[in-house]
Amino acid sequence: MVKPIMRDMIFLSQKSSPATKNDTQVIDDLRDTLAANKDRCIGMAANMIGVKKRVIIVNVGFVNMIMVNPRITKKALPYDTEEGCLSLDGVRKTTRYKEIEVEFQDINFKRQKKSFSDLTAQIIQHEIDHLDGIII
Repeated sequence: MVKPIMRDMIFLSQKSSPATKNDTQVIDDLRDTLAANKDRCIGMAANMIGVKKRVIIVNVGFVNMIMVNPRITKKALPYDTEEGCLSLDGVRKTTRYKEIEVEFQDINFKRQKKSFSDLTAQIIQHEIDHLDGIII
């Protein structure tokens, strides 16, 4: 189901709880909401649709990748950039890393470890910040 985008800064600044297999509806709602906003959004965290669970979705080319309980384990090559967000007005300055390694569970809750770079790495960092209550 397509959900409204959360814009409440108090809610968004709270840390999300670990997701479990009981949270599959959150995954479906994230997919639907990202698809409904694909013209202006390439990633989303569950708290952006009002659910404080550690789930993100990231557009990687032609595929939307779900990451459950993601955690960045390595990062390299910091750079300064500006980002926008559906939950915020305008753009804001932030520091990101060109290369990251992430441990997460996939849609079937199977443990994964993958490396990402460039724009995909930036999107993942932005969405994981959401899960940690960090607002750019």
